Amino acid sequence: MTSFTARDDNFHFAEMGDRWWMTETSWFAFCNPEEKLGGWLYTMARPNIGTVAGGAWVWDDTAHLPWEVLYNANYTALRLPPNQDLSDITLPTGVSIKAVEPTMGYELGVRDNDVCNIDLRFQGVMAPRKLHKDGSPFGGSNHFDQFGRVTGQVRLQGRVVEIDCFGMRDRSWGPRPEHRPKKSAYVTGMATERDGFLAVTRWHDGHEEIAYGFMIRDGETADLVSGHRHVERDPVEGWVTKITILAQDALGRTLEAVGTRLSGIIINRHSFIDSNGLIAWTINGHAGHGEDQDMWPVHDWAAFRRGQRAGTSKT
Repeated sequence: MTSFTARDDNFHFAEMGDRWWMTETSWFAFCNPEEKLGGWLYTMARPNIGTVAGGAWVWDDTAHLPWEVLYNANYTALRLPPNQDLSDITLPTGVSIKAVEPTMGYELGVRDNDVCNIDLRFQGVMAPRKLHKDGSPFGGSNHFDQFGRVTGQVRLQGRVVEIDCFGMRDRSWGPRPEHRPKKSAYVTGMATERDGFLAVTRWHDGHEEIAYGFMIRDGETADLVSGHRHVERDPVEGWVTKITILAQDALGRTLEAVGTRLSGIIINRHSFIDSNGLIAWTINGHAGHGEDQDMWPVHDWAAFRRGQRAGTSKT
């Protein structure tokens, strides 16, 4: 499949077969860079076994551990509601999703008593774009990504934060075993509707190569075909503090992006951890923002942190 249609706003039960690990995901990111506040709404459904996982996270620069951030609701195996489709659903995780303009416009919400209430609108600024590359960590899944403008409010125990930002969403469906054996990164940034990028990296001979992704430059979009991600890390906590992306796209154009961390959260995602940073970017000379998902198998991260504390780690 190369295009995302209104049909794909719904579940894909007919394509799921009978393997229990067949998975549907829906992810939306949002932020307020001035408040150093970032957030996710993430849904992972396994319809063959009738479960849904995920929820919502909101963080700022006051904490990074999931049990200390502004809001953390990360469920593992709640019952998938019967007789509802993903295009208009309220989940037991507290997250709601409604497609109001197929493939482009979505009303999003979170309801958790007086603890956290979120009302957002995601409006795509591009069509959903398929991520495709041999050796993708998403295996045989269909995986589509889309930048949009996100507007609305986040209300946290009396605090109200306005949201008006560029954000990324993705949708995937297909086989997704929980074990992720290799380090990688998923990096996004957008400055204007005409300038942005998505880069997915893999480790090769001690370096982080860009495996695939795309760049929007001067309003024209093309796949990334080569490049590297270079990072600097906090000597105490291990998270990424600065990122440099140097890459080329299929049209021969250059991507130069330099980012610094505003805040972040570490999320435990089954057999790997996601050290996710809200990033302030300069993208080909334009100021913007986005995220850096620094993903490690749990045992590799543990070894890195032990080595860092002992003064022997290498990245």
